[in-house]
Order: sequence, then structure tokens, then C-alpha cells
Amino acid sequence: MYKLIALDMDGTLLNSDKAISEENKQAIAKAREAGVTVVLASGRPLEGMQGKLDELNIHSDKDFVLFYNGSMVKNVGTNEIIHQQIIDGKAAKLVARKAKELGAYVHAFSQAHGLITNEKNPYTDIEANINGLNVTEINFESLEDDHPIIKAMMVAEPSKLTEVIAALPSEMREEFTVVQSAPFFLEFLNPASNKGIGVAAIAEYLGIQPEEVICMGDAENDHHMLKYAGLGIAMGNAMEETKQIADCITVSNDEHGVAKAIEKFVLNA
Repeated sequence: MYKLIALDMDGTLLNSDKAISEENKQAIAKAREAGVTVVLASGRPLEGMQGKLDELNIHSDKDFVLFYNGSMVKNVGTNEIIHQQIIDGKAAKLVARKAKELGAYVHAFSQAHGLITNEKNPYTDIEANINGLNVTEINFESLEDDHPIIKAMMVAEPSKLTEVIAALPSEMREEFTVVQSAPFFLEFLNPASNKGIGVAAIAEYLGIQPEEVICMGDAENDHHMLKYAGLGIAMGNAMEETKQIADCITVSNDEHGVAKAIEKFVLNA
């Protein structure tokens, strides 16, 4: 029996209108009534997830949330942080220099300043609006080496970002966990951070085995948790590579794929 379900948000739980369908809400509520822990696992900051947590009534001291792609995991009710692995100003400056060299913009999430960028761009507004955040324009070279940074991002239009990814030095992939969370976002995390590590931290905290875990996602930043889970489910709208590593494929995020999977593997199992 499955005891823990971890759900990506954008492209998975949320439809194309960034909403949770009634079908998904009902399936999640029924799973929770049956004793299953349901966790939202997103690349977003917590501020960008809070409204959806409230919609799903995920707010007790038995509930957990995974944000910043697993860089942080906390108990929703008590605010206890059960996993945190971040980077620093020195690492953010390295990402910013390489982004400039490759012709990309750079964003980062600073514990002191929130969403920061060295130059506002069209994608700054997307990130700020989705998550309800203010943006601070800052010269990354002015950051202290030990300044706490949760994650850094290279940002560019999709075709340009594909070129950036191809040109990325292999040593950067060794120094960071590097994941593409959207067609225009390439994220650089602490090497001990990804969604799989974050979900594992919750499972271990609750005494749940990997084979008792379901994870659902649609993009590269979901791959670690899909591989970790006893049952990794890709959405019908997922990237082809995501579908290939998943154990099975549900229908798309616009066809209530989360609800269909919960009904099949949890409620009607």
C-alpha cells in the first residue's frame, strides 16, 4: 500500500490555467482521508505554493512541503525544517559569470533579499508574478562569498537556453545539481539538493519505505523523485525523457492526470 504521494505543481497538479481541478482536489482529499500523506514538491519558493496548500487544506503538523526543488523541506504546521541544503554567494557569482559568458540572464533566491537579478528581463516578471514576489536588482559581484543563496538560475528564451545547456562546462554539473524546471529556467542547486532527496527526507522522517511512495511529475527537475519512488508517474504532457524514466504514464495535467493516477493506484487498488 502506498503511504506517501509527492506531486509536482506546474504541469502536473496544476492545469494550463495554473488551477487545481475539482477532480484533483477530490482525489487528493480522499487519499488523505485514507491515511496517505500528500506532499507538494515544487521548484517554487514557499510563497508561490501557499495558496495551493491552503486550497488543499494542507496545513497541519502532520503535513510537509518541498520547495525550491528540494533545497528546503519543512513541516507545514510547525515550520520545522527537516531538510535544507543551499548554496552561497560565491557559487551564485560563478553562475552569474558563466551566464553572462553564455548570453543568458541570471536569477537567484537570496535568504536576505528574496528574488534577485543582475538585470530585469521578461522572465523576471514571470517568476515574480507566479510566486507573488518582489524583485531586487543587485550586482551579483557585490554578494559576500558566504551570503546564503537558496538556488541560482540561468534564464533565457527556450531556444537560447538549449544552446546554454549544450555549452555548460561539465565541472558545473559536478559542482551543482543542475535541472531544467521550465523551458526558460535552468537551475543550479546544492549538489545535495533535488526533489528525490527532499522526498526521501520526508519518507525517512515518517518511517516510510521508497516502495511505499508515489511521485508524479512532468519535467527534468522531477526525474530524481520519479527514480526514487516505488511508483514514478509521468504526466501525459511530460517531456519525452521524463516519460522514459517513469514506471507509468497518466493522462495530461488538463485531463486531471493526478486524480486518475490516485484513483487507479490508491483509491481503487
